[in-house]
Amino acid sequence: MDTLKIILLVIVILLISISCKEKEPEPKGTPEYITDIEQWHQKRIERLKNENGWLTLVGLYWLKEGVNSFGSDKNNDIVFPENAPQSIGKIILKDSIITLKVKKGVNVINEGQPINEIKLEHDLTGNPSILDLGSLRWYIIKRGDRYGIRLRDINAPLRNEFDGIERFPVNEDWEITASFEAYDPPKVISLPTQIGTIEEEPSPGAVVFEKDEQTYRIDAVDTGKRLWLIFADETSGKETYGAARYLYIDKPDSTGKTIVDFNLAYNPPCVFTKYATCSFPPKQNFLKLKITAGEKMWSELH
Repeated sequence: MDTLKIILLVIVILLISISCKEKEPEPKGTPEYITDIEQWHQKRIERLKNENGWLTLVGLYWLKEGVNSFGSDKNNDIVFPENAPQSIGKIILKDSIITLKVKKGVNVINEGQPINEIKLEHDLTGNPSILDLGSLRWYIIKRGDRYGIRLRDINAPLRNEFDGIERFPVNEDWEITASFEAYDPPKVISLPTQIGTIEEEPSPGAVVFEKDEQTYRIDAVDTGKRLWLIFADETSGKETYGAARYLYIDKPDSTGKTIVDFNLAYNPPCVFTKYATCSFPPKQNFLKLKITAGEKMWSELH
């Protein structure tokens, strides 16, 4: 009887605890604004689940100078997953020229045509050579002085099992008008990366905004049409990914103003895969501010 009473007491305490938990805030903003944010997020999920999205990455293999044999056999220089042929061929790196030679009988496709030998263009050329073999797809990436194979599997389990990303409720208070302070000349900022390198990027200026009567700055990266903000804040490592979140914003208008909408802040691809090469924020982009907007942390156990 005493045991039963203890069990009932525990159940009552748990029920009280659950009922006392603070409810998640309701979305705040006009219906049109909330709808716009929700539609943006839905497109974000669709891009992730696309066959060329981050959820299909299954490998990243750095090439050595000279001949690189590859396939699923463990004796290869580069070992592909088990659903690849044991030997696919060789990738030859010589003085930044990369050539693929396919083993006879292996059906590697480029631009709809089977190939035997081809010179490979890397991703930074803007027109990388895409190779297909069954459900596998790969191309060459260049990072610093290194060249690597980025491998996808369009049937990757993560792509099929992915069920979205938890977010903070939409809140129009995090849509902030900011000023742009240009650097003349552009300032070089150092971005650590997931693969242990440092990328030096020119920053055209800082986005400056106010929140709760405090002023904050984020050094921006110019991507051409828009500005890219890489930042961390006081939710990082708690509610959100510890290293960084990303945000794209429009370039300033003729008055030097732009909109920073943190409801559109999102996780870098390295949250979803260890095969990405994410950039992380420079020290000055760590904000002493709790930004309760945008995407929260995600994991396969989430």
